[in-house]
Amino acid sequence: MKLDFLKYLNEKTLVKHQIDSYNDFVVNRLQRIINDIEEIKPELLGGEDLVIKLGRISVEEPIVKEADGSIRKILPSEARTRNLTYASRLRVTMTPVFEGVKQDSEKVIIGEIPVMVKSIICPTAKMNKEELEKSGEDPDDPGGYFIINGSEKVIVTSEELANNQPMYLRDLGEEIARLNSERRGYVQRHVFRRKHGIIYLNFANVKSVPAVVVMRALGMETDKEIIEAISEKYAGEVYLNIYESEVSTKEEAVDVIGKKASVTKDRESRVYTILDKYLLPHLGQDPEIRKLKAEYLGKIIKNLVALAKGDLQEDDIDHYANKRLKLAGDLLEMQFRSVFLGKWGFVARIKYNFQKSVKRGRMPSLQSTVVADTLTKQIMSAMATGSWVGGRTGVAQRLERSNFLKALDHLRNVVSPLSSQRQHFEARELHATQWGRLCPIKTPEGMNIGLRKYLASFALITNGIPEKERTPLKEVLLKNLKEGEK
Repeated sequence: MKLDFLKYLNEKTLVKHQIDSYNDFVVNRLQRIINDIEEIKPELLGGEDLVIKLGRISVEEPIVKEADGSIRKILPSEARTRNLTYASRLRVTMTPVFEGVKQDSEKVIIGEIPVMVKSIICPTAKMNKEELEKSGEDPDDPGGYFIINGSEKVIVTSEELANNQPMYLRDLGEEIARLNSERRGYVQRHVFRRKHGIIYLNFANVKSVPAVVVMRALGMETDKEIIEAISEKYAGEVYLNIYESEVSTKEEAVDVIGKKASVTKDRESRVYTILDKYLLPHLGQDPEIRKLKAEYLGKIIKNLVALAKGDLQEDDIDHYANKRLKLAGDLLEMQFRSVFLGKWGFVARIKYNFQKSVKRGRMPSLQSTVVADTLTKQIMSAMATGSWVGGRTGVAQRLERSNFLKALDHLRNVVSPLSSQRQHFEARELHATQWGRLCPIKTPEGMNIGLRKYLASFALITNGIPEKERTPLKEVLLKNLKEGEK
């Protein structure tokens, strides 16, 4: 057993999940964010057509900029002793297309991101024991953490409900369905609530809109279509929802949703933008799939009514099949996407700087319009304070270095997003499905008991499969059936 455990440590390391997640962020997810943006279109006052095409993004090795302006490579040991940030620069290939004419491409520095020690872009990952000792590094140090202003920081693994999977629950006498709809790293939370027989939906900035109103706005204009999409078995419940909504046409439905979202100008266009982009984005974000979204809403309404009638069992949200763990790469992707696409984020500032320069009568260079500090400061501030997009706190924490085992514990820590100020008795209890995944003993006393957990010694975290690479269940079953016949 001892030899097996040592072999496991040598092959896997106890922080492999963190390093693999960060490597995936650097190699795949950064490029995916750039591909999602694809191009930037500044609005020029003269009416000229300018498009900035975004190409490949590259991550350099960690560097430091000295007081004299010189730039050179750096290792973790120097970052610790000099209170520096262990970070590397990002370059994106940008190609301006002015009035349909393609200009010369330029590799533009867009900012810096923190580098995880022992990751794919950290030089120490390729060093042997002698080289590590010579560079001032501990050969047994597992890595998996960051160095921000000389302090070692760890991004703590977060426990979340599984995305794109409705959960049906009862709460204070009401039936509730929760759904985290995720598409390309963007997550939109949906809450369906059945109150006095009427089912309401909350998503984005649309609050308490009857679900059947949304179905009607998506193209199901007749009562018959709505009943068939939900269930004829529960026609009485559906009629109650239809009549109480007091909406009979698509135009009236759009008007109700617009009022709920506080949309005043260009209401129809903006409401459909909300429905396409923020309603069930995991199904797609094109106008062509509005009918599919309406049918999906019908299935959720049916299950909520079935739950109220006792025909459907309540989901166990503490079951670990309904949980997913957000690692360093996932959380960094969320923060990077927010900084890149936020109201005053990277893309918005490029547009603003272009408009300002053109207004003064000159066409600026691409590098001069990019304020690299915008991206760097916001990412590094989140790492330093632990405050993350979505109101999360304590995401990045100072690595516990009291002893080697405590450091490993911290790197294998799993934290629930639930507030420690509330009771959450069931969430704090040890669940049978945690066996072999989480340590049943190690959890702090006091307010965080059961909410702060640790991975079991032999536990591994598997990677999610991208949607395009998933094999439909029907194909898997047919394949197994054919193999069984042989």
